[in-house]
Parts: sequence; structure tokens; C-alpha cells
Amino acid sequence: MGQPVLVTGGTGTLGRQVVARLREAGQSVRVLTRRAPASDDGDTYVSGDLTTGAGIEAAVDGVRTVVHCAGTQKGDGEKARLLVRAASAAGVTHLVFISVVGADAIPVASAVDRAAFAYFASQRDAERVVEASGIPWTTLRATQFYDLTLLTVRAMAKLPVIPVPRGFRFQPVDSGEVADRLVELALGSPAGLVLDLAGPTVYPMQSLIRSYLEATRQRRVLLPIPVPGRAARAIRAGANLAPNRAVGHRTWEDFLASTVGGTTYSGSHGPNGSRGGRS
Repeated sequence: MGQPVLVTGGTGTLGRQVVARLREAGQSVRVLTRRAPASDDGDTYVSGDLTTGAGIEAAVDGVRTVVHCAGTQKGDGEKARLLVRAASAAGVTHLVFISVVGADAIPVASAVDRAAFAYFASQRDAERVVEASGIPWTTLRATQFYDLTLLTVRAMAKLPVIPVPRGFRFQPVDSGEVADRLVELALGSPAGLVLDLAGPTVYPMQSLIRSYLEATRQRRVLLPIPVPGRAARAIRAGANLAPNRAVGHRTWEDFLASTVGGTTYSGSHGPNGSRGGRS
């Protein structure tokens, strides 16, 4: 099986799937986590904290490929610096990073921007660290996962009146398809910034919410609201979308049906009822 592939964030939504696919491909896998569980699946779990750097040197020891899936709302640049420092010293030869579509196009400058869109700036900071690391690298930008979209609309549905940012659109993607692509990239040669990965359909935010409400047989009032700031303006302009990279296959409706059951929204799927193209 050779040298292990290290996966950071390997117990998260995406990381778990990356680990499973690497294992299916015959790879030895080492999973970095804050709390290492007892492993009974053939993988090695190592304790480490990317916030402080504790345990990271041991985690990368003997590793040639790192798949960096650990990401948070803020501080991703510094976490990447700690990882890169240890990985470079250990002789890592391929660093694979998952980022988000719009990281380079959504300005996060004001307090208003940071309150809702700090994640984009955090991911862009990490991208820059990876690019300047001196380690051969590959970065994939993906749109938001269905899993996160579901968490968002589920939380919003708890309100009797749901405020919906006016003009916001999203192109969510299946996290399993992102995992497939990350593993393909990890097993290949470093490729720099590769083509984005986005879901098959662009949805107005109200359509995502209505589809969830219909699937769960709930009724709510949706109230369009304006959102100020440069970041929100960029979102309205589509900076978080990749319509030319609508290469995902699983739809939001399929995901909803398998996750919450029930019916799915029968209204328009995207702007003017359009679907994103495939390439």
C-alpha cells in the first residue's frame, strides 16, 4: 500500500468520504483529527490541532501526499501555514486543497461582509498559503455542499417568517462527487488550480427553501430582504456560481428525497426555470 495519504478534516462531511474512497483505491490512509478514536477500519488516526500546530509534525512524518479538507469560518490561512511548515520539513511532495468557488471573487472587507461571508476570505487566505508553500500543489474549488445547504434551510425553516436575501443564488453540489474528484486529484500529479466543480443547477435561494418546506410538508412565509455590503453585491452578481462547470450529476431534489423524504418542490429550478449546463 506504500506511504500513507494524510487527510486533514478526515472525520468531517467531506473528509470521511475522501478517506473511504482512498481506502477503496487501495491506499493506506492516515487521518488527522483533534481526538483520535480507536481505529477498526485499517486507517491510522493521529491526534493533532491545526490551530496550535500540536501533533502536526508527527502526522505528516513519512507522508508524501496530504489532502487538506479541514476548513472553518476563519483562520484557515494560519492553519494552512502550520500544516505547510510541517509538510515541507517532512518532504511532502503533493498538497491537495479543497476551497470554495468565489474565494477569489467575493470581497470581504467591511464588518458587514465579515459577518456573513468570512468563510470566503478564510479560504482565499489558505489558497495563497498553499500556492506559496513551495510544495507541489493542487487546489479544487467547489460550490456549497448539499449537506450545508440542508443545514441552512432547516435552521431557517424554524422561523415563522423566513428572511430571504434578495437576489441570492446558489449552485450546490453533492459532497460525494467532490470526494470522488479530490481522490482522483490526490492520486494524480500536482496540477495547480484545476477547473471548478459545481452542481448541475443554479437555484434562487427561495427555491431551495421552498423545496425543503414542501419536502417536509411545512408552510412558512418567505420575506425578501436586502443585504448590504460588497460581498453580498458579488453574490447577487453570481461570484459564488460556476455555470460553465455544472458537472455534478446528483440534484438537490434527489438529495432531499433521500435525506428528508417526501415530495420535492415543483417550481422553477433556477433563474427563469433554467438548469445549469453541463460540460
